[in-house]
Amino acid sequence: MQGNQTFDLATVLKFVDLATTALGEAREEIDALNVYPVPDGDTGTNMFLTMSAARDALLEAIEDDGLTNADLDVAMARLARGALLGARGNSGVILSQMLGAMAGRISRTEAGDRYPSVFAGAMKEATDASYAAVGTPVEGTILTVGRAAADAAVAAADAGNGLAVVIKEAATAAREALELTPTQLRVLAEAGVVDAGGRGLCVVLDAAETSLTGRRPVAPGPRRKPHIPVPIPSNDLTPDGPSYEVMYLLDAKDDAIPQLRTTLAGLGDSLVVVGAEGLWNVHVHVDDVGGAIEAGIDAGRPYRVRVTHFAEQVGQAVARATTRHGRKIVAVAAGEGLSQIFSEAGAVVVPGGPGRRPSTGMILEAIHETGAAEVVVLPNDHDTVRSAEIAARTAEESGEIRVAVIPTQAQVQGIAAIAVHEPGRSFDQDLLHMTATSRHARHGAVTVAVKQAITMAGPCEVGDVLGVIEGDFVLVGQDAHQVAHGVIDRLVGGGGELVTLVAGQGGGELASRCEEYVEAQHPTVDVVVYDGGQERYPLLLAVE
Repeated sequence: MQGNQTFDLATVLKFVDLATTALGEAREEIDALNVYPVPDGDTGTNMFLTMSAARDALLEAIEDDGLTNADLDVAMARLARGALLGARGNSGVILSQMLGAMAGRISRTEAGDRYPSVFAGAMKEATDASYAAVGTPVEGTILTVGRAAADAAVAAADAGNGLAVVIKEAATAAREALELTPTQLRVLAEAGVVDAGGRGLCVVLDAAETSLTGRRPVAPGPRRKPHIPVPIPSNDLTPDGPSYEVMYLLDAKDDAIPQLRTTLAGLGDSLVVVGAEGLWNVHVHVDDVGGAIEAGIDAGRPYRVRVTHFAEQVGQAVARATTRHGRKIVAVAAGEGLSQIFSEAGAVVVPGGPGRRPSTGMILEAIHETGAAEVVVLPNDHDTVRSAEIAARTAEESGEIRVAVIPTQAQVQGIAAIAVHEPGRSFDQDLLHMTATSRHARHGAVTVAVKQAITMAGPCEVGDVLGVIEGDFVLVGQDAHQVAHGVIDRLVGGGGELVTLVAGQGGGELASRCEEYVEAQHPTVDVVVYDGGQERYPLLLAVE
């Protein structure tokens, strides 16, 4: 068998990363399938955002808290909480419940447990939890696909198969169940599509199979023809159904939830309430928005309330298509030269850098200034990523713009990303290429110590030259050229074809000397030099 056959932190992280990427690639396809419970065309987007929130929460836990395999239970709890807090839409909320249930079972894994049985048990718990969370379960949806996958996993595990076979059987059963959804739900048959949420779950299970076995599943049988989205009336989506989607997070005691479900079920449909231990995510379609919120107040403390008018949502989508066009990049630049580099590449530039990092409002203003229907944000600084993400979410709330943030940690990563930007690609494919390129750009810098400190490379005094790689101090010296050469050697030592040097204020001569050094010591590696004009860092470096 191929790949990792255990549940450890690396495997879980690989899974959520693959699942997030795969949902991003399939987002437009899944959105186009979306005709049930209302044809608002956002199921793929909502499932992608939900999985992204889970991944970000897990990454934050690993990076900020230094979690290891010994902390798997803590990591799984953080993943589940991230999915719950970030869940969007009907299918996104159900997906968060599934992830939470699976995370809970995996975190309880003990030394003597068989991994195939653990996975099968996790699938069964996820299915049971998702059915329990839905006010009125409907077959032919993500619930049906999840149950088919769970049943297949349990059967394969009970037969004594290994983990690779169990996950393969689950993913295969999910794809087969998906093809049958039009026979179970008339609205799907009339539209000529399979269930959007079920398709999204298949994408997630395929990612799980890849993360555990190393193989990419191939669906059996002929591929479906691309679906042409069903026309949606501009005046209303479902004349006989509720007009509003209401979502909120809720702090409430567990014993208050049954009455909340009863109250909301009497107000509308598509009811999903997920969570536990005092934190809940509530989703319902209603006409009486005030009544839905009041029910939450009676149960506890609702917050992050989101109300979407379905007809207005469609109108906004139409407006986006007619008033905003194309795709633009928003880039945070830490110097005049860097600003020019990004501007010449077609980006709208937001001034930034140490000591003057941009606010969320500045980034949001730049997003709207682009006039584009699709926007990619390059924060180019670790401390600016969060502001960029908040600005992106706020911009998307308007329904007029699609925004994605590539979490670039350094200016040189942003340069690498924008170099492969191609507006002719689909939004998701362009995002995928830019993200992959930025992640593969190992970055470093040379700076000067402004205070006495203890670093990973040892103690430093004011005026010492510091070599930085991926945000960590790795060299302390007196000569800027020697330190820069050391950083270059370490970065190139990991392999690479191109060295990018960005000269900061007063760093022109240093960049020129480093260019000569690369040409002499690493003749097979290309080198390019930019005048960045950034403060505090005479030299920024990247190797791709």
